[in-house]
Amino acid sequence: QVQLVESGGGLVQPGGSLRLSCAASGSIFNIYTMGWYRQAPGKQRELVAGITTGGSTNYADSVKGRFTISRDNVKNTVYLQMNSLKPEDTAVYYCNAYLVGVFSWGQGTQVTVSS
Repeated sequence: QVQLVESGGGLVQPGGSLRLSCAASGSIFNIYTMGWYRQAPGKQRELVAGITTGGSTNYADSVKGRFTISRDNVKNTVYLQMNSLKPEDTAVYYCNAYLVGVFSWGQGTQVTVSS
């Protein structure tokens, strides 16, 4: 089973940018569909962005045009570039790997958008 480790979270002012990284190990990375989810206090975990093995992407409406997901199959890493951040983007962000009905999760990284 794949192991996932997120990094890159932190405190940023509204309008700022962050890039999250998720390093995968323990399995063949390029066979997994990868995604970023987030969970704000008191809310359910929601899909932010996903990327297939072929590079097709999808985004939540709330982040379209601001966030970009990408993957590097040589470095076994998936990224989430977040621009024009808003206070409502504040959440714990989780990396996810999906393969044939099995989901694997990282430990999460906190993103706080505040002035």
